[in-house]
Amino acid sequence: MSLKILTRDVPPRTAWALEQAGIHPLLSRLFAARGIVSAEELDDGLAKLLAPSSLKGNQAAAVLLADAIASNKRLCIVADYDCDGATACAVGLRGLRMLGAQHVNYIVPDRVVDGYGLTAPIAERVKQSGADVLITVDNGIASMEGVAQAQALGLQVLITDHHLPAATLPTAEVIVNPNQAGCDFESKSLAGVGVMFYVLLALRAELRQRGVFSAESQPKLDTLLPLVALGTVADVVRLDNNNRRLVAQGLKRIRAGQMPAGMLALFKAAGREPKVATTFDFGFALGPRINAAGRLSDMTLGIECLTSDDSVRADELAKQLDAINRERRDIEGDMRQQAMDIAESLLDDSEEPPPAICVFDPDFHEGVVGIVASRIKDKFHRPCFVFAASNAPGKEHELKGSGRSIPGFHLRDALDLMAKKHPHVLLRFGGHAMAAGCTIEEENLELFEACFMQVAAELLSPATLQRKLETDGPLQAQYRRVEFIDVMHKEVWGQGFAAPVFSDEVEVVSQKLVGEKHLALKLKHHGQPVDGIWFGRIEPLPARVKLAYRLDVDEWQGQKRVRFMVEAAEL
Repeated sequence: MSLKILTRDVPPRTAWALEQAGIHPLLSRLFAARGIVSAEELDDGLAKLLAPSSLKGNQAAAVLLADAIASNKRLCIVADYDCDGATACAVGLRGLRMLGAQHVNYIVPDRVVDGYGLTAPIAERVKQSGADVLITVDNGIASMEGVAQAQALGLQVLITDHHLPAATLPTAEVIVNPNQAGCDFESKSLAGVGVMFYVLLALRAELRQRGVFSAESQPKLDTLLPLVALGTVADVVRLDNNNRRLVAQGLKRIRAGQMPAGMLALFKAAGREPKVATTFDFGFALGPRINAAGRLSDMTLGIECLTSDDSVRADELAKQLDAINRERRDIEGDMRQQAMDIAESLLDDSEEPPPAICVFDPDFHEGVVGIVASRIKDKFHRPCFVFAASNAPGKEHELKGSGRSIPGFHLRDALDLMAKKHPHVLLRFGGHAMAAGCTIEEENLELFEACFMQVAAELLSPATLQRKLETDGPLQAQYRRVEFIDVMHKEVWGQGFAAPVFSDEVEVVSQKLVGEKHLALKLKHHGQPVDGIWFGRIEPLPARVKLAYRLDVDEWQGQKRVRFMVEAAEL
């Protein structure tokens, strides 16, 4: 498919004002293009974080937890099986213990056996554990039956979540969710781990008011920020000003060597250096290793790694997570090829994909359907669902699907529309604009595919279907330096605050395949030689071409050189 390389608009007055405030000229241009209007927005100090009191339900949550701690009640966290859920659980466990909770443990649902969120059987397991208070992290906002069952068993329920709520909410004692109606908290993009961190901030303030701590003696919750940063980036939530501050503070501590033993062990297992940690490490090194446990094994491994203070034990767990991640990559590679072949077969004579893509094979593993859906979406630029047969006992007739979308097509809203038009097609569904999940009866697969295709055809415009890549335009030769790349890498980039990608017309001096699937390039940029690499590309490029690329530093025999990491070409 053809691709259009675009250049982000840079308000010149804003860029100039940022530069006058002492910000690097190129960073000023990059920040202005991402909506930053003043240097104050770039202040990542803790004092600049949004007030915990503005998060609806947070004060009530603080009172409930403070009362529970004072009464020596038993607390149980119901976690989720992705990195956001695992870090939220770890933050909850560590933070509650720091604030005086004597009895706090957790339960994490099994992706295959339990499904998602707080279900009635999970509520029963919490009660059997001897708990008095049930706390959800990164789930619960849609758990009507689970909450009702927990309360029927005499448990108090505190929901901490960030997913979009339905019109009807569970009857929990307290709900803390920035996306619930009537919540004035400015950052609607707070991750599940961020919500839990804010609950702890409110609890600490409540305990201070009760005289349990003074300002001097209170526990330092900022030690939890490395975990908050990891979960926030790994969950691919929008990095608004508040989330960027949380991530920046976490990164500062990691670069200074201040992090839980489990995080350090994960850096070692991934072959990454904490001293120069970036958001890229969270999204592509640590996050996937935590997620792999939830996909193929048991997220208990991930949570135990993040909560361990024993470096030897943490190293063992990190090595296990690394091995599971390698297995995940193997499974994903095989599945991806199968899924791509199925998707290719859907192309019409013009090689155009349909408005939406739906893929299923009985051999698919439900733990990696989301990753495969993401790969297909990236290749064909179409909303995509990938289904696998459920392995849950008694649910063999069901299919579990994971979907990924493209800008301009809200996936959860599309599922909601499908559910209204065809009430029986979806057993369960939920998610966000760009990622969603659902469960269907296997016999309804064709009906789901037809409905999905119909909704996509109605909602997708030709402009939405045109693949576009926003870039930061040409890179001046003076900034093609190792020193500048180091400065740029220290900034917080991610979802909604995209890492810099530049675009230039360059001369391709030579090109060759390396590793049979990557294109190694010798380029001329502003008449000067520079190396380039395009991972996953095997087709040759013309002698002159417009490339979109990231800047990277390649180190060889002690020498550091600038390298272009090619993302796309306008052909």
